[in-house]
Amino acid sequence: MRSQRAFAVYAWGVLAYTLLVILWGAFVRATGSGAGCGNHWPLCNGEVTPRAPSIETMIEFSHRLTSGLALVAAVVLVAWAWRAWPRGHHVRKGAMVSLLFLIIEALIGAGLVLLEYVADNVSVARAYWMAGHLLNTFFLLGALALTAWWASGGAPLRLRGQGAVGWALGVALTGVAILGANGGVTALGDTLMLTAGINPDESPIVATLRDIRFVHPLLAFLVGGLVAVAVWRVNTLRPSPQAVRLGRWLIGVYVAQLLLGALNVALRAPVWIQLTHLLLADLIWIGLVLLAAVALARQPLSVPDKLISRTTSSLQKAPRVL
Repeated sequence: MRSQRAFAVYAWGVLAYTLLVILWGAFVRATGSGAGCGNHWPLCNGEVTPRAPSIETMIEFSHRLTSGLALVAAVVLVAWAWRAWPRGHHVRKGAMVSLLFLIIEALIGAGLVLLEYVADNVSVARAYWMAGHLLNTFFLLGALALTAWWASGGAPLRLRGQGAVGWALGVALTGVAILGANGGVTALGDTLMLTAGINPDESPIVATLRDIRFVHPLLAFLVGGLVAVAVWRVNTLRPSPQAVRLGRWLIGVYVAQLLLGALNVALRAPVWIQLTHLLLADLIWIGLVLLAAVALARQPLSVPDKLISRTTSSLQKAPRVL
C-alpha cells in the first residue's frame, strides 16, 4: 500500500513535469528556436553537446534534454506500475499507454526537426504536423492524468450504457480536441507572421492562416457551450462532490481562457500569453478527462444488482433436474 501511495504521488509529479516540458516546447516554437540544432536529431548540430551555442541552440538543446528526462520518467512509471499493481490492473494499462504517447510525441518532434518544419518554414504539411502534435499532446496528458487518478483510488471507466452523460462528455472531449488542434495551427500562423516576420502578401499559406484565424475564437465559444452542457449533465444525472468541484473549476478555467484569448489577440500574441494560453488549454483538457473519469466510473453493484447476481449464480450452480 505504501508503494502504491508513493506511486500516485510520483504519477502526479510526472504529469506536472510533462506539462512543463510541453510549455518549454511551445516556447521553442514561439521564439523561432526550433532550428537551433539544425536538421540533426538526436544530435545537436552533429554534436552530443553543442560547443559555443547560440541562444536558439541553447533553447532547443535544453528542450531535448528535458524531453529525454520525461521519457525516462515515463519508463520508471511503467516499471513501478508493474511492480506495485497486479496483472491486468488499469493503472498498469494507463502507464503503458502514457509511455506509448510519449514515444509518439518524441517521434513527432524528431520529424519536425528532420523535415525542417521549424523556424520560418512555410508549408501546408507543417500545419498538419502541428495539429497532430497538439492532438497527441492531449492524448498523452489524458493518459497520464488517468494513470495518476486511478493510482489515487479512482475506479476504472465503463464506456457502454452511459446514456446522455456519456454522449455529452464524448462530444465535449471531441470538441476540445478539435479546438486544440485548430489552436496549434493558429499559433503557427502567429509565429510565422509575428516572430519570423513573414508578410502574408508574400506567402499564400501565411495569408490563408491569417484569413482563417477568426475560426478559432468562434470555435472556442461553441466548444465552451459543449463543455457547459457536459458539466450540467454530469451534475444533474451523476451528482457527486468530486464532479461538482471539477465542474466548477472547469467552467472557471474555460472562462479565463476565453478572456486570455481576447487579450492575446489585442496584444498581438506575446510569448508569455501564448504559453499561458497553452497551459490553460492543457488544464481544461485534463479537467474534462478527470470529470469523465468521475462520471463514467465503473460503480459497485447496488443492493438489487447484488441480489440478482447472487440469484443468477445460484441458478447456474444448481443441479439440473430432467
